[in-house]
Amino acid sequence: MADRPARKPRRPHTAQVVRTERLTPHMQRVVLGGEGLAAFAADTCTDHYVKLLFPAGGATYPEPFDMERIREEFPREQWPVTRTYTVRHWDAEHREMTLDFVIHGDEGLAGPWAQRVRPGETVLFMGPGGAYAPDTTADWHLLAGDESALPAIARSLEALPDGARAFVFVEVDGPEEEQKIDSDVEVVWLHRGDRPVGRALVEAVRALDFPEGRLHAFVHGEAACVKELRRYLRVEREIPREDLSISGYWRLGHNEDGWQASKREWNARIEAEQETGATAA
Repeated sequence: MADRPARKPRRPHTAQVVRTERLTPHMQRVVLGGEGLAAFAADTCTDHYVKLLFPAGGATYPEPFDMERIREEFPREQWPVTRTYTVRHWDAEHREMTLDFVIHGDEGLAGPWAQRVRPGETVLFMGPGGAYAPDTTADWHLLAGDESALPAIARSLEALPDGARAFVFVEVDGPEEEQKIDSDVEVVWLHRGDRPVGRALVEAVRALDFPEGRLHAFVHGEAACVKELRRYLRVEREIPREDLSISGYWRLGHNEDGWQASKREWNARIEAEQETGATAA
């Protein structure tokens, strides 16, 4: 039997913080750059994402950084913690990547980090991943999500060709969380207030008078809200799966580690139930 080829180490990209900016009370921007981005690109999908690597407390990792080696040689509690963020903007000329973070005070890991990080600090990340970009052959577009989906929605809007027909719904806490997006397409900002997360978004999409023609949709956000919208679009509206990018970015009551561990099973179960027209639990 022929020997297997040597495993190619999964090595992260290294970048430095260039600048930070508070966009809204609950959105912090961090721009990364540096020579470590020479081999990086994020210019084919509007939902490109990267996985930031946060060292476990007290852990020192061998150089060069190798995720597979760490997982083989270190106990699980010393593995780096990953947090996933959409690439809001990629400037290939200046080799700068912009990430926007939803923050809620000291809650969580990445949000507090984004608030306190300073220019010059080093960041490790894996990626990019991504699968969606607006289909220019579609007759119209639907973009819907909460704060977690706003970077991808904004980037998608900026990528739409002039004259493209699109309906855009973004649910945020209140008017202070609205952002300026470089697009002529109108964004309907839904202010959550005291209502449950996703309630306003579901109501707005259900109230939309769907135009004729082929729809291409991007719907992301809190998992329970997305589950309801997936059923509406796939079962009630009979939108083909290939014309939908729809998934939960997060789940209420779960951190990213817990959500990612169950996400595949959750999505498979929901998809199976909705394919048969059953009501998902």
